Amino acid sequence: MKVKSRVQLRKNVKNKMLKDLVSTFGEELSYLEDKTLEKIILEEYSLILVDGRPLLFEIEGHLFPTVHGALEMELQKRVVTVDKGAIRFVSNGADIMAPGVVAADPEIKKGDLVIIVEETHQKPLAIGKAIMEGPEMVEATSGKAIKSIIHVGDKLWSAEF
Repeated sequence: MKVKSRVQLRKNVKNKMLKDLVSTFGEELSYLEDKTLEKIILEEYSLILVDGRPLLFEIEGHLFPTVHGALEMELQKRVVTVDKGAIRFVSNGADIMAPGVVAADPEIKKGDLVIIVEETHQKPLAIGKAIMEGPEMVEATSGKAIKSIIHVGDKLWSAEF
């Protein structure tokens, strides 16, 4: 991964980002106020390092947790749960098919970024973009539900900054 630039965020930029994150995920992310945030611009998207760890990324103008971020922050909103049979495929970057979805946040709208977790331990496997609404993902018997963006084991997962 080639880093194009790396800068520490100014307080006003940081506060705006945190306000957007808290409005999406709730007050549990307000603890980030006390952390040092840096922005790294890569070829595909921008990363936000929280105390040196890649916990957030920016894609299509939206800020969202990376897989590391979702794992550390234990978020409860915008979560889609997949069954055991889907784990191997999702971990290798496959898109999520509706038959593998066992639960989804009913507030998920088409086009939202979502966190994909496995059924048994609720650990994040990937971050993707919803192709269906949350309730539709659970009810559908066929079709693609989520387009995978980043996943466990990809180059971002193992990157050091």
